[in-house]
Amino acid sequence: MSAEKNAGGIAWAGSLVGSQNPNNLGYRYSHAHKRYRRANEDENEVDKSLPSNVVVQFKSRDGEEVGNLIDIPTNSNINAMSSLIHSLLNPDDDDENDSKVIPYSFYAKVMRNGVEDDVEVTSTLENLIKDHGISTEDVINLTYQPLAVFRVRPVTRCTDTMPGHTEAILHVSYSPDGRHLASGGGDTTVRFWDTNTNLPKHTCHGHKNHVLCTAWSPDGKRFASADKNGVLILWDPLKGKAISTIKAHTKHISSIAWEPFHRNKACERLATASKDALVKVWNARTKRVIATLAGHLDSVECVKWGGEGLIYTASRDRTIKVWSAQGELDQDVGKLVRTLKGHGHRVNSLALSCDYVCRTGPFDQECKRFDSDEDAYKAAVEKYNAFKGGEPERMVSGSDDFTLYLWHPKDSKHPIKRLTGHVQAVNHIAFSPDGRYFASASFDKKVKIWNGKSGEFLSTLNGHVGAVYQVAWSSDSRFLVSASKDSTAKLWEVPSGKRARETLPGHADEVYALDWSPDGRSVATGSKDRTIKIWKH
Repeated sequence: MSAEKNAGGIAWAGSLVGSQNPNNLGYRYSHAHKRYRRANEDENEVDKSLPSNVVVQFKSRDGEEVGNLIDIPTNSNINAMSSLIHSLLNPDDDDENDSKVIPYSFYAKVMRNGVEDDVEVTSTLENLIKDHGISTEDVINLTYQPLAVFRVRPVTRCTDTMPGHTEAILHVSYSPDGRHLASGGGDTTVRFWDTNTNLPKHTCHGHKNHVLCTAWSPDGKRFASADKNGVLILWDPLKGKAISTIKAHTKHISSIAWEPFHRNKACERLATASKDALVKVWNARTKRVIATLAGHLDSVECVKWGGEGLIYTASRDRTIKVWSAQGELDQDVGKLVRTLKGHGHRVNSLALSCDYVCRTGPFDQECKRFDSDEDAYKAAVEKYNAFKGGEPERMVSGSDDFTLYLWHPKDSKHPIKRLTGHVQAVNHIAFSPDGRYFASASFDKKVKIWNGKSGEFLSTLNGHVGAVYQVAWSSDSRFLVSASKDSTAKLWEVPSGKRARETLPGHADEVYALDWSPDGRSVATGSKDRTIKIWKH
């Protein structure tokens, strides 16, 4: 798109220095900016110490400039700038209907302690300039990112309580298309539930010990579960039958990760991590080991399969290892790429910025079916590329040393930032589906929200009176739900809410497991009281 077309009819009208000409908005009589002008009319007066206008350059996430330099009011808010971006990208759209405007978030690059950070514009440009000491003499570069157009409604009430398990429930997870719910726990069974009727479909026996971890394949056609004896079972969720049973490890299996759909249309490879300090990569179809990743000195607590062809493993030996997962031959899989060091205690959990996109594969919030595997594969590739947007894959690690580290693991062995604030061990971390935020849950009874790009601390969510075990995001990234030892789950609005918007009571004991369905309609919680509860709006 040429700069002239991008400019959307902007015509210069006077000085760039707004303080010399307070009524000048830098453009005149351009239909594309009617909405922008209107959206900004209600704003307060600008601080007298700042010029009334500043010069900005908008850029996409790929770094492509949109429009020319534009002189805009210092008190411009996010809605006003969203309207302006809409007009720049759609110069021929003369529709005055604001409902067509896609919401955007905006980031400015700010130097702090010699490091360049991406800082989100949370209210107005004026506040950004004041808070971070940005010079109004220079051009302010703003990167925009489109937000979800659909809105998930907050869950407020319990619609179903599903008994059946005879011991504590350790895992609940929705399938990528949201049509099935699976659970596993201390009673050695795996159960599949119908999400429409919330009735049991299959009770699967096969494990001889606690089911410690479970995972859906991104195409939703297979379900993997692993137990305390080191046995891995692959299930057909439609029939409720075991496809294969594998004695995978000599000690208990702590984590399972499937290869993302956009990397392999067959969707048949998965990795398992164990207390025996090994990680193994399996082919689910042939039931054979493709690679054994040896190198950790102690139990491997977490494994993640990234969107860029790398496998990440976190261990009690205080390190995180990055392994290659791609290659023409099986022997190319499993080569050690780098070791990430920094934590002073065992590393409990990892989260990747692309976790949600990799988990849901080709399915979006509408969860529509595909005519063929080829169509699904194309949709998964398109969805991942749209999400990636020229940015590096980001990873956050959480540890018993109470800290988190933000990494760009594909590019560097050094952390981007060390994040402190929790005063007890970090239990669980989860990136929002759009990658803008991540949440950390801790034994200190708090959930903290952080900027997903820079690692900047944003807010602490206070309310739980027991350790927080797990968090889950809504598919539009506007809500977060947390599960706690205090027998409740709580719903939070992000990033604005510091107090819980809703408390979801009803369980008689600790809430261990939690998941929000990909279509956004329901939340499932699993508890030590042996029941699953479904929550809806």
